Amino acid sequence: MKKNYIIDGNEASAMGAYIFSELCGIYPITPATPMATLVDKWSSQGRKNLFNDTVKVIEMQSEVGAAAVTHGALQAGSLATTFSASQGLLLMIPTMYKMAGEMLPAVIHVAARSIATHALSIFGDHQDIYATRSTGFCMLSSSSVEDAYYMSLVSHLAAIDGKLPFLHFFDGFRTSHELNKVSLLDDNEVLKLIDYEKIYEFKRKALNIGKEITRGTSQTADVYFQNTEVRNKYYNDMPNIVNKYMEKINELAQTSYKPFNYYGDPKATHIIVAMGSVCETVKTVVDELNKNGRKTGLIEVFLYRPFSSEYLLNVLPKTVTNIAVLDRTKESGSTGEPLYLDVMEVLKHKNIHIYGGRYGLSSKDVPLKDINAVFENIFSDNPKNGFTIGIVDDVTYLSLEPKELNVDVDYKEIKVFGFGSDGMVGASKNLMKVLGEKSDYVQGYFEYDSKKSGGVTVSHLRVGPSKINAPYFLTSPDFIVISKDVYLSRYFCLENIKENGKLLISSSLNDKELNDLISYENKKEIIDKNIKVYVCNLEELNDKYSLGGKINNIMSYYMFKILNKGNEAIEDFKELIKSTYSSKGNIVVENNLNALEESEKYLEEVDNNIFVLDKSETNDKTVISEMIYRRGDNLSVSNFIDHADGTYEGGSASLDKRKISSFVPKWCKENCIQCNQCAFVCPHAVIRPFSLTDNECLEAHIDKSETIESLGEKNKNFFISVSESNCTGCGLCIKACPGKNGEKALVEGEYSVRMDKISDHLFENQDNITPFNKFTVKGVGFQKPYFEFSGACAGCGEAAYIKILTELYGKNIVIANATGCSSIYGASLPITPYKIPWMNSLFEDNAEFGLGVHSSYKKMRERIKEIMIQTKDVVDSEVKETYKEWIDNMEDDDLTLVIKDKLDKSEIPNELRILLDYIPSRKVWILGGDGWAYDIGYGGLDHVLYSNEDVNILVLDTEV
Repeated sequence: MKKNYIIDGNEASAMGAYIFSELCGIYPITPATPMATLVDKWSSQGRKNLFNDTVKVIEMQSEVGAAAVTHGALQAGSLATTFSASQGLLLMIPTMYKMAGEMLPAVIHVAARSIATHALSIFGDHQDIYATRSTGFCMLSSSSVEDAYYMSLVSHLAAIDGKLPFLHFFDGFRTSHELNKVSLLDDNEVLKLIDYEKIYEFKRKALNIGKEITRGTSQTADVYFQNTEVRNKYYNDMPNIVNKYMEKINELAQTSYKPFNYYGDPKATHIIVAMGSVCETVKTVVDELNKNGRKTGLIEVFLYRPFSSEYLLNVLPKTVTNIAVLDRTKESGSTGEPLYLDVMEVLKHKNIHIYGGRYGLSSKDVPLKDINAVFENIFSDNPKNGFTIGIVDDVTYLSLEPKELNVDVDYKEIKVFGFGSDGMVGASKNLMKVLGEKSDYVQGYFEYDSKKSGGVTVSHLRVGPSKINAPYFLTSPDFIVISKDVYLSRYFCLENIKENGKLLISSSLNDKELNDLISYENKKEIIDKNIKVYVCNLEELNDKYSLGGKINNIMSYYMFKILNKGNEAIEDFKELIKSTYSSKGNIVVENNLNALEESEKYLEEVDNNIFVLDKSETNDKTVISEMIYRRGDNLSVSNFIDHADGTYEGGSASLDKRKISSFVPKWCKENCIQCNQCAFVCPHAVIRPFSLTDNECLEAHIDKSETIESLGEKNKNFFISVSESNCTGCGLCIKACPGKNGEKALVEGEYSVRMDKISDHLFENQDNITPFNKFTVKGVGFQKPYFEFSGACAGCGEAAYIKILTELYGKNIVIANATGCSSIYGASLPITPYKIPWMNSLFEDNAEFGLGVHSSYKKMRERIKEIMIQTKDVVDSEVKETYKEWIDNMEDDDLTLVIKDKLDKSEIPNELRILLDYIPSRKVWILGGDGWAYDIGYGGLDHVLYSNEDVNILVLDTEV
């Protein structure tokens, strides 16, 4: 018996894992965290596994710990599971070798993700998977949300039966976070698949009292080799065991799984071999090409390790002449990527031309036109090998040009642009659940940028009468929703919208203001395609019902209305609101329901005649600007020649100017006591005090009447400047302001272009010279921050401390930052908020990394001192005096900068000249969160502290 669910890949995999697990060792890592979270939640709710027991969940200090707990539990006779991805999975590799060698039925479920190389990326590909392929783990791939459940079952069943560990993986984000309507087995049906005798056999092998056994010995050259080879039989048997359980599942679930599945024309001549979500895209292209007379097909890899020649050859059509093998990874320096090499080895004696290609790194979208290009390549007279798709490689010329392919579909496409933390992703998921639970089939994929909140979210939704397998972005949306009107000025939101499509905009602007805001390219789409435009102004409802900016429920309501989904869907949605918010209390539930009832009058259709086309604005197209305006996919390989090692210029955050806040702070000078508390608490360095001369006011276009006399300084004018377009609207400055006579010196107001221009000038050109001690709240406010406009959450406490650190110590610090929240808002392209040297290694090794940076500086400066001592008698007297000045004042921040400049203009030895950059004094600051300092990186931090070296450490402890 099967049941329908609307779930994502993580939940599908976790459902299978929970049934077979007695213990789970966990540690969070994106995008695999939801699996561990769900298992922990189900355990706390008393959900039962196959033993009619709850799963014991142990959260550890790192993935090293999670893998070790899993390993230990297995040795003691418990079926144990863990979940991971990317760097976390790499940390498990040593233990994976152990578990494989000890023939333990471990299962690791992985939401496959990129590995940090020239840059970190939280998005999906197969780099981490391929990095583990030599560990001895068997490996199963899932191509879809439904597969993630069934392959989860197979991995556990085969691990128990075949006495070998499994790694079950699916594409991070693309599958892990895709919502889909799937049909899964009832748990009682799953129990029929279990060979309990195999479980008891495993438990009888457990390390236990009364057994005189030793495991984990040290072996020597005489026997290690033989003891390794004896396990060959188990790997040889595993494909048949996997196939056995796939056949059993096929019988129960009416599926058609095999270690390798063939799809397409039985007499195909040209096929693709691939694994993961791209297979669903390939199937669509195969169908379309075969309809038009081509003979194409796909071999979908489920069992990647052991790689079975027999099962691959069983499904390979005898008519095949050309094969393209797609790998979602890059192995620099190799003769080909892993899957390509595996296929080449199996078919080396066949008269078949085999070509390898790379695709989809870091969740790069793989639309139909790119897969069509792969087929066109292998049909051509001179196919490329080692090709790439989805990019333009104008350096090594390996990329294939996309080939458009139009496919008829029976579903509607809905694209929802949200603002991070505004609830629009939740609104999209609610829409999917309500529509999917009744009759429709649904699919939802959710695109995020790397800002911690306040970033752009894009929900790609499909709704239709039949099952939807389309793991790529929307191609021609029928309906687009914009929750932040400013997006229509920054991004080409309406690209490819369907003729006579619909557009819903949340905006408080009038008709003229809306026309002025929307970019030329978006207005052209509205006019040319006769788009029906709806506008809703929800500010009044938001305030009346204390929604806190969470307009998602009202927007969902409008979406149901505009899609004509009827009253039944709306009533179901209201019930969903009740169940979702019941834990927050009746008032929250009532406020949301009452807001819905009133919302009808706030929605109106706009006459398209208000939109007037004007000349399109032109922007300078730099790498950073293209990324800022969501056009990064248009950049070619040559654009990154100067960034090959991942180095980017700092301070690009000042170019972003997102204008995301619905209000900005306005200074009321008559109520100001010049305490600078507003600047002190602002995490984003948006609000700053200035002490200006009359001439400096003139240069900044500030009227003296807009300032007040600066307290404690003669002939100076005090002015509070706000970078309004960079304000996140947290309101901390207003809350912190003590004001005067019960009146605040800061109040909420509307955006002003003039004030923004003033702040641009002051922030860039004005250095405050004041008598105030910088180690006071007032004094530090006048210091220039070197960390500004980051992607941190509005009101973030961590970012405020980092900003103050840079104000106190200025340009003479270098930051080594642990991976985590602070590294993401500190350096997620295109936003680089630091204007000082900043670097990141990993999550687990930041203390040691920072010590290495410090030790290198120390060594280089010691060498400079030695050179000066050795050459002081061969340089002129002025240089000799400069040498002495530096040696006597090596840690003086200001003086060492002057000395560097003097030496640079002097005749000095060559060996000293190449080290001039080390002349200025500097301090290394090691930054990271409590997860780094107290958990995963604790050992390294302890060692660095014990070293007694002169490094500085800031732990951003959120106590979460």
